[in-house]
Amino acid sequence: MSTRTHLPGNPSDLYLRISYVDDLLDTPQTETLERWRVAILHRRRMHETGEGTAPTGNCITADCTSCSFEDTTVGSMTFFRVHLDRGRNAYWAMEEESEDLYETAQALLDPETGWFTSEVSGLLEYVGSALLVMDRVTLAPAWRGQGLAAVLGCEVIHRLMAGCRAVACTPGLTDLSSQELTDRSEWDRVRAKITRGWETLGFRLYRDNVYLLSPTSPDLEQARGDLRNRLAELGASWRTGTS
Repeated sequence: MSTRTHLPGNPSDLYLRISYVDDLLDTPQTETLERWRVAILHRRRMHETGEGTAPTGNCITADCTSCSFEDTTVGSMTFFRVHLDRGRNAYWAMEEESEDLYETAQALLDPETGWFTSEVSGLLEYVGSALLVMDRVTLAPAWRGQGLAAVLGCEVIHRLMAGCRAVACTPGLTDLSSQELTDRSEWDRVRAKITRGWETLGFRLYRDNVYLLSPTSPDLEQARGDLRNRLAELGASWRTGTS
């Protein structure tokens, strides 16, 4: 069966829009937590046929005057840069923000100081003082099953990890709309697959469901190259209609 039938468009035409909205609130909470939003977009080339527009890859020239581009949102991500050295105690700032961030704080931070625990510090090189948390990654169902979340998540991590001593995530399911996930075995299978995707980036289980990654890990740089090659292969397969 061809890859083309599994994806609604060429994955090479996916791109990311990473943004931080500053509400200009001078509060300890906003000094500590930076919320970064990522839109996953797909750009399609559309050809005017006289009866409307349709996706096409068969224009005579690359600069066809009858063509335009259409961007569609196919997913989103949320990351937090947690500054341990400014604002309020990061442990309690994360507790107040969400249950998932609190889970991460409980595993990695000292509630008294808001800094990494001595055990976590011993695992990490000092390349910064912040913590980057991958909070949510969502893809439209039609784009799932090809490892694209790991490809795109890796790129965002590289953009946002400067000044961070650690990257953390808690693999899980955020889209529970599928009836298949009402079956426990299917739930476990999907969750295990998601976890394996993040492990390819170098994330390793630290405690409970909190996974930890060092920005200096050679696995991360190796994974980025491998995943970019994977994306190129998927794009080539989609164009030719082969698996």
